[in-house]
Amino acid sequence: MINGSQFKNAFVSGANNIANYRQQVDALNVFPVPDGDTGTNMSMTISAAKRELLNMPDTATVAEVTKKAASALLRGARGNSGVILSLLFRGFSKGMEDKTEASAADISAALSLGVAAAYKAVMKPTEGTILTVARMAAEHAAKLVEESEEELTVPFLWNEILLSAKEALAQTPEMLPVLKKAGVVDAGGQGFVVIWEGMKAVIDGGEMVASQEDQRQKPAEKKAMGIAAEFNDGEITFGYCTEFIVNKENKKADSLKLRAYLESIGDCVVVVDDEDIIKCHVHTNEPGNAIQAALKLGYLTNMKIDNMREQHGHSGQSEAEKAAAATEENPFPYCEVDPSREFGFVAVAAGEGVKQLFLDLGVDQVVSGGQTMNPSTEDILSAIHATPAKRVFVLPNNKNIIMAAEQTVNLADRKVYVLQTRSVPQGLSAMLAFDPNTSRKENMLNMIKAFEKVGTGSVTFAARDSDFEGRTIKKGQLLAMENGKLSFVEEDLKKSVVKLTASLLKKSQNKDGNFITLLYGEDVTEAQAEEIHLAVSERVGDQAEVVLIKGDQPVYYFVISVE
Repeated sequence: MINGSQFKNAFVSGANNIANYRQQVDALNVFPVPDGDTGTNMSMTISAAKRELLNMPDTATVAEVTKKAASALLRGARGNSGVILSLLFRGFSKGMEDKTEASAADISAALSLGVAAAYKAVMKPTEGTILTVARMAAEHAAKLVEESEEELTVPFLWNEILLSAKEALAQTPEMLPVLKKAGVVDAGGQGFVVIWEGMKAVIDGGEMVASQEDQRQKPAEKKAMGIAAEFNDGEITFGYCTEFIVNKENKKADSLKLRAYLESIGDCVVVVDDEDIIKCHVHTNEPGNAIQAALKLGYLTNMKIDNMREQHGHSGQSEAEKAAAATEENPFPYCEVDPSREFGFVAVAAGEGVKQLFLDLGVDQVVSGGQTMNPSTEDILSAIHATPAKRVFVLPNNKNIIMAAEQTVNLADRKVYVLQTRSVPQGLSAMLAFDPNTSRKENMLNMIKAFEKVGTGSVTFAARDSDFEGRTIKKGQLLAMENGKLSFVEEDLKKSVVKLTASLLKKSQNKDGNFITLLYGEDVTEAQAEEIHLAVSERVGDQAEVVLIKGDQPVYYFVISVE
């Protein structure tokens, strides 16, 4: 049997293990575009639950621990891999209801419940992913429990599940050709194995896996923590205490520029660096933007975001009262539903220009996030609760955010409808199609029809060397993406945008005239953008009207819409 304290420690151990191997799991992602990679999303998702569990007493039952973990995982879920992970552990919560301790049979049944929930949540489950790895492990466990003449021990079954998961993981390249071409196993499946291995250390009666990041605290980090501790607890202007370490990808990374940006969005800024890392601390209302800025200098570790209002003596208030009172501290203060407001909108986007476009079109709340930083379910839920409408439409605008957004449907205190927009242009087109004088059902149909007709292109850079679909891609090369798929690799930005726009226009479904929007990012100068705008206009001639807008989006030099 396993008790609540053991499961809590096992869970923390698993969270530490995926944090330790996050980079290795990220590296398994086949496509080299800079994004919220699998290891990062799974680590951030399970870390949200780890923080909750560390505050629980050792006397908590298995039922209490698994319920707390499932709730925190669901709200902290980031990206598709994070949502699937949360669903797998939600099965543990359902399977352990009212249990003080859990047997091997209980664990087998709980894992099967989690697998069923995960498969149900994915519209078109793909075999050769984390779903397959978890399913085959659960089926093996169920067979062992059913066929065993004696009651199995928890350590024995846990090890059998791990061995089966590893065996399934090794088979994933045979199930997904893209994995076989790249010579890797599935990243999500590997993440599941890493977490299960970390938990096994405690299940077997040993010590928790330690966080390597905690152990190798560097001089710059210690110095910064000492400085941060000196801040007093005066009046709170900025509500989120945000800390992280930037592991430099370039030794010449400009920490002064990062400091200047953090000071522009908050206070109590501490930025201390050495040759390898930059330790950052800031009080801000925009933690997502702080993280986005830091990601340009390297990968992040030891990320921690705390709501300071909750930590400063407001425990006598209800959750709604605390949120409603946090007009400055909380970027999404809670709003009661206004009976006169039929519809409201929440969109996910990055970049001040893009954010303003959505606001101008009637979006109530814009959640900061996108490809490089997938917002959590909790982030999206907070924005929904800040929208005082009876019905709230959510525009994820990224395929890796859709599942996290869909989890809010059953969590929100008002009706939520998630439109499966996979890009910013699709989200903008959906908003343009909205008519406040028609019904919810008719609007849904019209908005879906509108965004499905949009051709989306984007130009970004390769985050690492890769061999993808027969192409040898070098780090730093320009990647032209057409409707989410790699179209070609280029060295010249102007050539990339012109060629990609022409390709999108050729495939456009609209035969009655086209409209092209060029959104240029924060790393493109106005002069560069105007030159490219002119080149695109000359190329398309009178086939379409071309509009240039300063989007200020990170990562993507240009986002192109053809409709």
